[in-house]
Amino acid sequence: MLHIRIVAVGKLKEKYLKEGLQEYIKRLGAYSRLEIMEVPDEKVPDKPSDTEAELIKRKEGDRLLAGAGEKDFIGVALDPRGEMWSTEDLAEQMRGWELYGPNLVVFFIGGTLGLSKEVHAACKAKWSLSRLTFPHQLVRLILLEQVYRGFKVNRGETYHR
Repeated sequence: MLHIRIVAVGKLKEKYLKEGLQEYIKRLGAYSRLEIMEVPDEKVPDKPSDTEAELIKRKEGDRLLAGAGEKDFIGVALDPRGEMWSTEDLAEQMRGWELYGPNLVVFFIGGTLGLSKEVHAACKAKWSLSRLTFPHQLVRLILLEQVYRGFKVNRGETYHR
């Protein structure tokens, strides 16, 4: 069984998002071991300098990587500059992860400024959910829905309704 860990910057506060996450956590229980870890975010000034922005991303990145835990994992950076995957592409990636391991896949969701270079370097894949910009809190829900859909596709179960 594939073990999925989502490590995200910031605490989820919105009730509707928490309820949506709980629904997909419940659904994914039949397919995967799932963990969601939140790491503290850094206060971001209105107009941070490049140096300030890099420092903030590095601090958050260190926390994200610590949240990955084990050393043997497949890292996936959620990044708007990443590769665009269709649902079927994600399902294919997931099949490969299940077959060829390691057993742990860690999805990294950065904060307001994105992910650090160190997080990118630790990841085997960089995935863009869309060309649209989403709040990083909403990305968690979109990610869980797509992972659930990927499991359904791989098992030949209907979900495209």
